[in-house]
Amino acid sequence: MKLKPGCIFNFLYLDRFHVLMSVRTTVVLLEYFKLLDVHDSDTLNDVQFFHFLRCVTDMSIWHIKKTFNMFDWKASGEIGFDEFYMMICIIIAYKDKMEQQFLYRHSRSIFDLIDMDGGHTITPAEFYAAGFLFNIKGRAFLQMFQDYSGSGGENFANHEDKGCEWKFQFVIPIVKPSE
Repeated sequence: MKLKPGCIFNFLYLDRFHVLMSVRTTVVLLEYFKLLDVHDSDTLNDVQFFHFLRCVTDMSIWHIKKTFNMFDWKASGEIGFDEFYMMICIIIAYKDKMEQQFLYRHSRSIFDLIDMDGGHTITPAEFYAAGFLFNIKGRAFLQMFQDYSGSGGENFANHEDKGCEWKFQFVIPIVKPSE
């Protein structure tokens, strides 16, 4: 997934420590989102989302549809600014080669994003299907999944209910940003 030349997102950056946009950048993104929202409904439907991503990235049709389904958290057929913000942060992290830091800092949100069925586990199929967003390719998927799922490769579980904070341990090596 690459941004096309001349796209505004080539000029936006994430904070290196928190891996989030600054307030100023978020305001710019909100204004951009409002320009895309031609129906003035504070959402983007699947058609708007599709054409937006086709214009700014080199994503395939299948990847765009998969991305929309992942970000349509409420299954309403539309995404709001929160989902749009998260998607743009992922695109910028990908562009700046900060995927690992993004996964580490936002592991809970990413877990929920990949957990398409809401079962509080990530199956190998869910894990594989979402890898394109984070530049995880090839056979590394299954190997990482089996090494770090803790279940012999069946599911990747969210153990937050047991007091353990779930982190994306499968991204090796993860180096915590210096504070």
